[in-house]
Amino acid sequence: MKFYNSVGPNPRVVKLFMTEKGIEIPEAVIDLRGGENRRAPYNVEVNPAGQTPALELDDGSILTEITAICEYLEELYPDPSLIGTTPEERAQTRMWARRVDLKICEPLTNGFRFAEGLPLFETRVRCLPEAADGLKATTQDGIRWLDPLIAGRDFIAGDRLTLADVMLFAFLHFGASVGQPIDPAATHVLRWYERMTSRPSTNNN
Repeated sequence: MKFYNSVGPNPRVVKLFMTEKGIEIPEAVIDLRGGENRRAPYNVEVNPAGQTPALELDDGSILTEITAICEYLEELYPDPSLIGTTPEERAQTRMWARRVDLKICEPLTNGFRFAEGLPLFETRVRCLPEAADGLKATTQDGIRWLDPLIAGRDFIAGDRLTLADVMLFAFLHFGASVGQPIDPAATHVLRWYERMTSRPSTNNN
């Protein structure tokens, strides 16, 4: 297999996921800032959406989208489980991953693209600068929504580390670097975030 990596929170989700599971896959680093992902051969042979990451399988086929890649790796390398070992655990993980993606990760990313990231993205994707402030506010709404739900929990889905934690950490860490820090009033999310920063995986990727 080959992992197509780059800067940004999306590839980092998969890297953190692999590190937590002890998986090592050869990498090809794509120059996102230079637009390598938006031109051939990458957007022809690897991902026609022009996005990273991507995972090339042993038969030459390509997987894209972070959830699909992580679920595939979970099936190949089930221990330690980061999605779940029972139907109930897997459903809980998918529910929480979807929640944090829709309520926090997506608006955070577009808030960046339409504001600080506009010089990089305005020639690559449709950008709506007028929406940036609202998207950033929506991100903080999502963080505040999540905050009481994880009070007393070690992890997002309960007492086990899951894809939901990996995903949210990668995006919140990115957000902090582009002017979207966690609302200080979200004390439970901040506590969770600080605990995530102490994990070896987050210090090595």
